[in-house]
Amino acid sequence: MIRLDGGSGRLRPPEQYGLEVLIDLSRLLVADRADCDLVRLNVLDRQSAGSAAADLSFQAALERANGEVRITTAALRAVAEVAGGAIEQRCGATDRHGRVPSAENPLVAAGQSRRPVVSLLATELRRAVLAVADRRPVRCVAPWPEGHRWAALVTHDLDVVDRWTLFSFLRMAELGLKGKWDLMGRVGRAVRRNLRKDPVNRAVHSILQLEAHHSMRATWFVICADPTIRTMLAGDSTYRPQGPAARRILTALTQAGHEIGLHGSFATANDAKAMADQRRNLVRLSDAPVMGVRQHFLRMQPGTTQQHMLAAGFEYDATWGFADRNGFRLGVADPVPAWDARRETTLPLEVVPLIWMDRALSKYAGVEEPGRWIEDARDLMRECKAVEGAWVGLWHPNTVEALGFPGAEPAFVSLLQALADDRPYLASAHKLVQWRRFRRSVRAARVSADGRVLLTTTAGHRTVIALEDESGDTTQVQVQTGRTGGAA
Repeated sequence: MIRLDGGSGRLRPPEQYGLEVLIDLSRLLVADRADCDLVRLNVLDRQSAGSAAADLSFQAALERANGEVRITTAALRAVAEVAGGAIEQRCGATDRHGRVPSAENPLVAAGQSRRPVVSLLATELRRAVLAVADRRPVRCVAPWPEGHRWAALVTHDLDVVDRWTLFSFLRMAELGLKGKWDLMGRVGRAVRRNLRKDPVNRAVHSILQLEAHHSMRATWFVICADPTIRTMLAGDSTYRPQGPAARRILTALTQAGHEIGLHGSFATANDAKAMADQRRNLVRLSDAPVMGVRQHFLRMQPGTTQQHMLAAGFEYDATWGFADRNGFRLGVADPVPAWDARRETTLPLEVVPLIWMDRALSKYAGVEEPGRWIEDARDLMRECKAVEGAWVGLWHPNTVEALGFPGAEPAFVSLLQALADDRPYLASAHKLVQWRRFRRSVRAARVSADGRVLLTTTAGHRTVIALEDESGDTTQVQVQTGRTGGAA
């Protein structure tokens, strides 16, 4: 456990957001009342070291003393700037798809986008508390349910359903421009073999079978806007969500127990009504709850689009990731609360950052060997596992040979096996969000003189949680909503 210094109540809103995010990611249990001495967390007023990335370094952010850890206000503000996306919310630059360019991201600019720097700082905060505790009791909440030390979420964006040959020819043109004549030939031959078949539907069912083998429940983001000539030329809405092919896929997904989310069309980035209409239509077509959204092409206006998501009734946003590279756009390997930089307030919307995507390397980096995509995914899995966080990956179901991606299907098999071998907590995006909101809400209402802990929570998601002591030993503790629970 830790006790927060009374001065934390005088923090500015971005600093308060940064403090809450770091404590959440550190897994340290905060005590409201204690009858024994606890490690104190104090906040030091400190000017920036020059950049958000510099302020998040361990050396600049943390100080240790006997029974006390100090963290700087500069580091707390930097958390809001990076993990809250405040820098990108203030950015006026856009690329040709209407997205904030990756070069504007503070971690890309600092060459640190491949490391979850905010999650790493939170891990160091926990280590610092343990180092100065001496005989003071320390308790941390377990990172994930069922004894898992990290988590993984596999997602799929359903971009293609109808007119699949059109996408095959576009992909062949892309390969030709790259001089990949052998791959282009393989795709052409696959197209001829599948002319009277439905390779997209086959790919979806193949993915469902593979994920069922590993007891995985993925989250599928589905476009729910009628296509027009304009949207098709732009690569936006390309299929009729109420058409028979799309309906068959939706039925297969729900019967397999997978989660359905909205893949917001380009119009929804700046149109709250369009977003609400698309969510409502998808609920009707899928006959399933739709709690999350990911913008198509990751196209959004940071801050503004999240307000539209809230107005439409969404609980989480899975958009925050890089389109042209893989890594940690928000510097976290965890779901975090959304931050509104303009109003300086925390939003009741969870952000589930996208860390890895199949097409980031193929489309933008020119890497056409699917095995290398998986190597990249595994590198980022190791980073997430090191901070006991959540790896979020995106595999497009149209990434098959007949649509232009020879060797991709065996690579996906190896991706799932790599995940299964490392035993993460595998769940849908909504389940990850539910767990993290519950974990974040747990507090020590009282710590007795002998170190026993009475727990409360404001979120009634679960009634038991695992606590870890200074030695790493785990105890299951009862938690009751709104009042004291079990002791550990």
